[in-house]
Amino acid sequence: MELTKAKAALKKYFGYDSFRSMQEEIISTIYKGEDTLVLMPTGGGKSICFQIPAVTMEGVAVVVSPLISLMKDQVESLRVNGISASYLNSSLNTEEQRQVEDDLYNGHLNLIYVSPEKLVSQNFLSLLKSIKICLFAIDEAHCISAWGHDFRPEYTQMKFIKPQFPTIPIVALTATADRATRKDISLQLNQHNPKVFLDSFDRPNLSLTVKPGQKRFEQIVDFIAKHPNQSGIIYCLSRKSTENLAGKLEKKGITAGAYHAGLSSTERSSIQEDFINDTLPIVCATVAFGMGIDKSNVRWVIHYNMPKNIEGFYQEIGRAGRDGTSADTLLFYSYQDVMVLRDILTKNESDQNELKLAKLERMKQYAESLVCRRQLLLAYFSEQTTGQCGNCDVCKNPPEHFDGTLIAQKALSAIARLKQQVGSTMLIDVLRGSGRKEIMQRGYQNIKTYGAGRDLPIRDWQYYLMQLTNQGLIEVAYDENGALKLTTSSKAVLFDGNKIQLVKMQVADKRAEREKAKAKTKTKRERVRDDLFERLRQLRRELARKEGIPPYVVFSDKTLEEMAAKRPLLDADMMEVSGVGEKKLKRYGNLFMDQILQYIKEQQKVGVKIQGSTHIITYDLYKQGLSVDEISAERDLNPTTIYSHLAHLYTKGEPIDLFKFFTQEEYDRIEVAINAMTPPFANKDIYEYLKEEVPYYKIRLAWAHYEKKG
Repeated sequence: MELTKAKAALKKYFGYDSFRSMQEEIISTIYKGEDTLVLMPTGGGKSICFQIPAVTMEGVAVVVSPLISLMKDQVESLRVNGISASYLNSSLNTEEQRQVEDDLYNGHLNLIYVSPEKLVSQNFLSLLKSIKICLFAIDEAHCISAWGHDFRPEYTQMKFIKPQFPTIPIVALTATADRATRKDISLQLNQHNPKVFLDSFDRPNLSLTVKPGQKRFEQIVDFIAKHPNQSGIIYCLSRKSTENLAGKLEKKGITAGAYHAGLSSTERSSIQEDFINDTLPIVCATVAFGMGIDKSNVRWVIHYNMPKNIEGFYQEIGRAGRDGTSADTLLFYSYQDVMVLRDILTKNESDQNELKLAKLERMKQYAESLVCRRQLLLAYFSEQTTGQCGNCDVCKNPPEHFDGTLIAQKALSAIARLKQQVGSTMLIDVLRGSGRKEIMQRGYQNIKTYGAGRDLPIRDWQYYLMQLTNQGLIEVAYDENGALKLTTSSKAVLFDGNKIQLVKMQVADKRAEREKAKAKTKTKRERVRDDLFERLRQLRRELARKEGIPPYVVFSDKTLEEMAAKRPLLDADMMEVSGVGEKKLKRYGNLFMDQILQYIKEQQKVGVKIQGSTHIITYDLYKQGLSVDEISAERDLNPTTIYSHLAHLYTKGEPIDLFKFFTQEEYDRIEVAINAMTPPFANKDIYEYLKEEVPYYKIRLAWAHYEKKG
């Protein structure tokens, strides 16, 4: 009877005739009042699992959600579907919060979305105890576990739910959690014998491709050209990268926006809304973007930098192709990316550093994989699969394999005889017959496979164990100090005669050498030790002396080298230099940019042209009070070119008074023309629309103001 109501609600509120895989069984479990742990891939329909009970059971569903944007998106969708839902978070003013709490108290809501902080507050707890609750749903539940990829301390306070509401079912939901994380989620939430639902993580509609990280921008432009009029996300490691990449795409005529935590909530909301509504096709974003967004027609996801772990990577690529049709994913990888991420993790003191580095290593293995990438991803989440997927770059261009069954059997047998209690280092030492003290003390020299792998060096064993792990034959128990565990597939190799194919170590070596050589070459190109670098170094020394601090505290050598290579002359460009933060920009930026500008002027006088400097020379003359005609004469350039420079500088954020060059009436006419036309169009189209009554240079300047105004 209850499931009949559930199916009716599914059709009434969501328009679906039938449930997807596992949804019906999960809902049935919730109806029985049992705790559940739900793992479904992004786009798999997790929300339906608690939303249907919320509208068919007596009482309100309390949903814990980590992001305001996620709450807003889900609540708006529910309201459109005719479901009474609301949220309580910092985006509401006092009066709005009071209204929501009144609705909650009076039983007018089916679902209430709250943050973990709100849930554990004393006032809200008192309110919860005064109302009828049908279930608690913990969304993005991996955040509660220190083993998860997005651990949030505030989530751990939710242990109180079960003791305070012992008869109310707790539903924990996530798209990304390995075995250790799954165990910890239930433990942290005090779930009582939870029923675990593990849906397939396979997303066969997603193509998986990894490419070398050199010339990324050029590759991205080419990729976008092959995906015209499609929505896509480009994930970047830093805020600067998102803005820089979006700006470069715009200059290429590709509409893109930047999204990161440094923007105001209004700006972030605007970008998100434009993307959801297909007004903005491409977003260059940090990893927070996309969480909880139900946009189904994202056709591609690019990772400009390698993510820190497979969980995050899987969650992010899962934002493409949620409608089930084909979508493409592209990961750029370089040895330098790995070094940067390792540096970030080791500098950030944490009890979980060792775990995070281990997960980074698994991500690196994915990027370097010479076996089916989908097989690797599924194995990471303890899902066994056979055969090649045919929809990843490795399957489409397979490397040469050999029969590695004997190697696999030696490793798997040793794991079994060591009672699945040791990590990879100890396993390799046992296989190679090491005589180190710890092995002798534990008696590992007495097992049958002791020394069975003496014929292979350590590096080869490390590489082959990585492949066996990636193929799902070995699991790494991070919550047991990295102990290696057997799987169903590994037992089939040991006892049922299943054969295993491996890629030779020499193939991996050649690829690694190419990557390291490229990283080394790139480093050499960036280490510019010319006259400009020396000038900047002297300036740094003078400033350090005056302030009584070491020179490297002002800027590091690496930062000066990058300044000398890029020659930034605007605040926005200087902020792109590694090592230049807002405070240092304000304190030292103008001094270093003045030095760079002086150098460029001297080079110009002796006939050396420096790319990108022409705008700045124009700007320098403009700041001196020269008119456009005077600048044109001084520089021996056409006035139209000078106007173009000023328009570019204005869009970069420089204080150019464009209304010196056109009237408000002229601007209003140009704005009307721009709004009346369908992109793409050019200055000439606007010129003709205005019956050739407004000069080109005014159109160019007014358009710059229009674009910046947004």
